[in-house]
Amino acid sequence: MKTSKKKLSSEQSQSLLSVLKTRFEKNKNRHKGLDWTAVEAKLEANPEKLWSLDEMELTGGEPDVVGYDKKTDEYIFFDCAAESPKGRRSICYDHEALESRKEHKPENSAVQMAADMGIALLTETEYSSLQELGNFDLKTSSWIVTPPAIRKLGGALFCDRRYDHVFVYHNGAESYYAARGFRGSLRV
Repeated sequence: MKTSKKKLSSEQSQSLLSVLKTRFEKNKNRHKGLDWTAVEAKLEANPEKLWSLDEMELTGGEPDVVGYDKKTDEYIFFDCAAESPKGRRSICYDHEALESRKEHKPENSAVQMAADMGIALLTETEYSSLQELGNFDLKTSSWIVTPPAIRKLGGALFCDRRYDHVFVYHNGAESYYAARGFRGSLRV
């Protein structure tokens, strides 16, 4: 029953593919040497991944192809919106952090939202590679995958770009701010 909801109509699919194609062609520096026809064929063969990309788009992520993994034969999409996606801000890091708050709880957590969308939070390495493609999070910040040892002690990591440099910070996992969301990745 849940999987049936995670499929776009034919009209929705074609609309999203059109948006993705336009973004792909407009930002060739993000995926040099890659061909849209091959990406589109992969997407059409994986409707559940197209649904996840639509979720990324609906929450303001502006997903785009940022690479291709030859070993796994997968195209890699990241959220490429200039700032952390608007529809994914004001959230704490994970469910445990959400449950630990006694009052003023945020609506959701980054880890749970990503899981619900069928995507993954960016790792520190992925976040750094995204920043090589442009200047992102100049006014916002984004939660990233936090190592278990840090999370066990109550912390979580986030990144942003300031002073033409990418910074990695820490905060209590239960914290949330209007300018902090998360960026996701998806392999198709």
